[in-house]
Amino acid sequence: MHIVTGGAGFIGSNLVRQLLAAGCEEVVVVDELSDGHKFVNIADLAIADYLDKDEFMDRLEGGDFDGGIDAILHQGACSATTEWDGRYMMRNNYGYSQRLLHHCLEKKIPYLYASSAAVYGASKAFAEHPDNEQPLNVYGYSKLQFDRYVRRTVDTSSSQVVGLRYFNVYGPREQHKGAMASVAFHFNNQLLADGEVRLFEGTDGYGDGEQLRDFVYVDDVCALNLWFLEQRDVSGIYNAGTGHAQTFNDVANAAIDWHGKGAIRYVPFPSHLEGAYQSFTEADLTALRETGCDVEFRRVEQGVRDYLDELSG
Repeated sequence: MHIVTGGAGFIGSNLVRQLLAAGCEEVVVVDELSDGHKFVNIADLAIADYLDKDEFMDRLEGGDFDGGIDAILHQGACSATTEWDGRYMMRNNYGYSQRLLHHCLEKKIPYLYASSAAVYGASKAFAEHPDNEQPLNVYGYSKLQFDRYVRRTVDTSSSQVVGLRYFNVYGPREQHKGAMASVAFHFNNQLLADGEVRLFEGTDGYGDGEQLRDFVYVDDVCALNLWFLEQRDVSGIYNAGTGHAQTFNDVANAAIDWHGKGAIRYVPFPSHLEGAYQSFTEADLTALRETGCDVEFRRVEQGVRDYLDELSG
């Protein structure tokens, strides 16, 4: 049995889909469906069961699943970078992750979890090293603090623990995320509604739409999770990005090229994001490649095309 927490969410539901496609017959989704719109992400997936995250934790710690779990892939979290309720964020992202970790260590269950490039925040270097970790919001801090906690245990662990620092992931099954959905998703909707794409004007020394991010397609980060599942002797915290920063203009132009028409309009940079915005991210894949990982990551031009093909299908 493979457990995917956050399995009705964006990355989680795509991971469930790939696990099923890979032949995993018993995949259990754990989530919290206060936002019932997320059901569409798993409605087409033949999962073995669905459990609310609190019920799952009670049953897990009560021994209901002893001996029956092949791996836990923990994707569940509050991922809103604009959420400033620190108590909620730490309870949801840090405390819950700790409880899962200790259970997996005790039962020797492989534990793969979602970290985030938000841990780097204001940094200009993106190798997995404490010197580079400067989160700009409490979401990034919650992810960083759990990574720190893992670092104190992973070297002495006798079972697999892998944290994946997702960069800017985009792709199918993210429509429920609203404002937190990827720019590729929003650009497509803007083109459909208005025939134009709206990008921020320049900031932090970057020109209009020239801010750089490491945009990574969701199927590729899911393939990375599956690769680690096959490498049970590899543990650690690794970046999950393409290793190639591209501009927001690149994403906009890829969407415009797919539609065959459209224009770009630049809008003022929001004042509430000043000092809390990453204008540049680029995954350093040195540590990942040193594990022998050969998963390839598509560039924006291919990924956006694949994404919009899927949305239009």
